[in-house]
Formats: sequence, structure tokens, C-alpha cells
Amino acid sequence: MAAKQGTPASALRVLEEALGMDLTAAGDTAEAVAAEGAYYLEQVTITEASEDDYEYEEIPDDNVSIPEGEEDLAKAIQMVQEQATDTQILEQKTVLPSKQPTPEVIEDFLCNFLIKMGMTRTLDCFQSEWYELIQKGVIELRDIGNVPDVYTQNMLLENENKNLKKDLKHYKQAADKAREDLLKTQKERDFHRMHHKRIVQEKNKLINDLKGLKLHYASYEPTIRVLHEKHQALLKQKMLTSLERDRAVRQISGLQATLKHMEIGHNYHASEIRVIPNSEKENAPEGPTQKGLREAREKNKCKTKIKANTKDSEFPTDMQPNPNLYLCKENIGPAKFDYKLNNIFRLHELPVTCIIMHPRKDILVTCGEDRLWKLVGLPKGNVLLTGFGHTDWLSKCCFHPSGNKLATSSGDTTVKLWDLSKGNCILTFEGHNHAVWSCTWHSCGDFVASSSLDTTSKIWDVNSERCRCTLYGHTDSVNSIEFFPCSNTLLTGSADKSLSLWDARTGNCEQSLYGHMHSINDATFTPRGHMIASCDACGVTKLWDFRKLSPIVSIDIGPSPGNEVNFDSSG
Repeated sequence: MAAKQGTPASALRVLEEALGMDLTAAGDTAEAVAAEGAYYLEQVTITEASEDDYEYEEIPDDNVSIPEGEEDLAKAIQMVQEQATDTQILEQKTVLPSKQPTPEVIEDFLCNFLIKMGMTRTLDCFQSEWYELIQKGVIELRDIGNVPDVYTQNMLLENENKNLKKDLKHYKQAADKAREDLLKTQKERDFHRMHHKRIVQEKNKLINDLKGLKLHYASYEPTIRVLHEKHQALLKQKMLTSLERDRAVRQISGLQATLKHMEIGHNYHASEIRVIPNSEKENAPEGPTQKGLREAREKNKCKTKIKANTKDSEFPTDMQPNPNLYLCKENIGPAKFDYKLNNIFRLHELPVTCIIMHPRKDILVTCGEDRLWKLVGLPKGNVLLTGFGHTDWLSKCCFHPSGNKLATSSGDTTVKLWDLSKGNCILTFEGHNHAVWSCTWHSCGDFVASSSLDTTSKIWDVNSERCRCTLYGHTDSVNSIEFFPCSNTLLTGSADKSLSLWDARTGNCEQSLYGHMHSINDATFTPRGHMIASCDACGVTKLWDFRKLSPIVSIDIGPSPGNEVNFDSSG
């Protein structure tokens, strides 16, 4: 039957089954069964003893009887209590101490190993030879011993090592995740720090701009006061002039009536009219109003004589071919963008609004909000010439095709022409109602075009010194204007988000281009004239095919606005 190596545990179990008593807990039994190993079958012969040979042992009588006459109530109660105590002790379950795990013997270890590996034939051979040696007495079980505990400890340590490796892997993953979170947090911290610094810089810039504007506006108060006084003085002069005019009108009407009556032949007594002789007029004191009127008449007479002698310029009909068509070739090599800062020129006290290079010399012109333009030599940056004359900020400048003249536009609603050889203003065009944003020369050099905040553009004749044409069509400020190379075509860009092409001879809008979503700040032609580039207030730059009048590509370099766009010499 079932026989198990580990005799004390087997004997205890047989005793418990025989007595019907559960001496060990269910949990302890399960642990003992798991630790004791596998069971094997072996044949055991049980011999029954004969009943005749059994010797019965005399059992003493435990029932103590109290002799008569010695009954005592106290002793009886004590005996009953002792019997009740014995009964409770017998009823209590005996709890044996937990058995320490017994190490396996060599035989069980080898058998378990062969069973685990599935080597049944080897197991049969081993058991048959093993028990044969035991029966012969060659091997004694006491001398064999047990499997050392080191093996069991190695198994336990190996399991613990596996668990520790799993924990280590988990901790490594947690550390890697924490490292990634740390790097991400550091990047966010650096980004927010940089953003904070930029915000602080912008705030300081706005504070400085606000201070500058306050000072700028404060300077207007005395000017407004002076203008108000001049306005009052002019009103007084106007009233005196109107009185003199009324008196002169009455005198003229009286003279006309006298002549009429004299022609009819009636005797008419005319009212006395005092006529001042010329000698008395010359000697009479002249007031400020009369003096101003006389000077204005003389200036008008001079201008009328000059304009009568000059004729309007004619727009060229036979235009020469664009020289850039042959000079500009496609750049086969890769584009070079390794530009480095060479020098910084401190030229203006207020922001610079325009920079333009001379067409043939190493000089440039800068315009600023300080009402000045300066001619600068390169590469030293020495100021060769400074232009004074505008009463407000300058917006744009443009060289004459010959390079000896300069046109400037300003916020004082005027366009001025300058002689670069002398540095003085030779002509001023007045006619716009608001600030002039841009100006450009015609390739023949006889016309200047300007665009203004008053939604119009004007073409000025340099020879006759007058406005030849006003271009109407835009519904908002016209921010840029440029002549097509060697042509009579004008390109304008407006805050109404459109580009327009005009015929300068007729003043008609030939074509409008739409596509920008914001105000257009600047537009220009390529040197060859086959493409148009434009930029708007949100930093979107568009290229247009001038021949097909359709967009080619749109480049978003925002969110900052694009103030100016230009092509290099290669196009």
C-alpha cells in the first residue's frame, strides 16, 4: 500500500486515523504533504495474532466509591468538578508543533529526478537493482544520508534571484520613464524661460516706445499752440481782406454806374469818389494783408510764366528692351546663404524706414523717422550727404535711372526730388491728402509715381511739375508702387488685399490680382520682369506669374509682418 519515506510522519498519520482525531491543522497537513515528496508502492504482509495467544491486561477500577458513613458534600462537589475538568481536557484537541521540512534522501531524490525527466525504464532498472542490494545487505539505509540542503537553498536562491531580476527590470523601466519625464520637464522649463525673456524684452521695448510716443506727443502741444495763434491772426487778416474787398466792390459798382449814365447822356450827379493817385498809393503804408496778397500774386505770375514755357513730357512709345533680360542668367550653382555681419552704421536717432543701393556706385541712401535721408559711402559707412526739408517721417526713397537724382516720399503728404550733386531739393510735389507711402521713377526719368494713405496713386511730370494722372480704384491705403522695367505699366499693392496693374498713359486699371488674406505691404518685379513677389501683414509671401497673372507659390514666414520684399541680381 502507500508507503512513504519519512516514518514519523507516516506513523503519526496512521495514529490519527486510528483514533479518529484531527491532531494537525489542514494547512499544516497540506504543507507536510507537499514537502515530503512522492509516494511509492511496495508489498507488505500483515500477520494477525491468534486470539488464544493474546494476553489480556487487567484494567484497574477507576471508579472510586465513597464508603458509607464518610459521605461529605464538599468532597462530592470536588470530585464532580475534577471529573468535569478531565472531560474538558479530553475534549480539547491536541495541537502538535509544526514539523520542520525533512530533507530528501538520496533514493527519493534520484527517483524524483528520473520521474521528472520521464525516464521510466531507467527508474525500473534502478529500483530493481537498488532493492536487490538492500535485501542482500550490501547497502544500509542509515549510511546513505540525505541530499544536502545546499541544493534546496540554491533552488530557493535561484527563485529569489529571478524575482529580484524582475524587480530590477521594473525599476529600470521606471527610472527610464522618470528620466524621459525629467528631460521633457527641463525642455518645457527652458522653453518657458526663453518665452518669458522674450516677453520681458517686448515689454521693455513697448515701455520705451510708449515713453518715446509721450515725448513725441508732448512736443506737439507748443506747435499746436503756435498754429492756433497763427490761425487767429489769419482769421483777423481774412476779415480785414474781406472788408477791403467789399469796399473795392462798392467803388467798382459806383464807377460802372457812372459810366453807364454818362453813355446814356443823362445828367447824373455821381457820388463823390476819392481816387488815390499812384504817387499817394506808393507812399501809403502797406498792411500785412496787402503785402501777403502782393507776394502771392507775384509768385503765381512767376509760376504761370514758368509753366507756360514748359510742356508736358511724353510717355515713350518705343521702349528699349530690358537690359536685365541678358544680364540675369539662371544660377546653376547652389545658393549661398553664409552671410555674416560686417559692420553696423549708427546713422539715425529714430527707426530706419528705407534702405536703397545706388545702381552703379558703392553708396546707399537711408531714410528714417527723424525726417532725414543720408547718403552713405561703403564700406566705411561715412555720411557723404544729409537731406533736410521734410516736416515729417520719410517712408521711401528711389534713385533716378541715371543715379544723380533722388525721390523721397514722406508722411507730410509730399514727394520731393533732390539733386545729389548739390544736396538740395529741386522740386516738391503736393497733392495727396494723407501720408505718402512709396515712390518710384519711370525708366525714362521724366515721371515719378507715388502711392498714398488716401487710397490713390499719382503720376507726376518732372518737366511740367504737375500731376499728370491720379489712379483711383483701391478701397484702402495704397502701400507700394513700382514701374515695370522699361515699360509704362505700374504695379500697386494695397491694404485692401489686392494687387493692381495700371497703364500709366491712360490711368486705367488693366488687371487685379487677389489671393492675400491680409494687407499687402510691398510688391516688386524680378529684374527680368517675368515674376511678381508680394508680402502682407501676416508674413505671407506670394510669387505670381506676370505673363499668366496667376499665383505660383505661397510661403508663410509669419507671424511677424513682411515689410518689404525684393529679388537678388540673379532673379
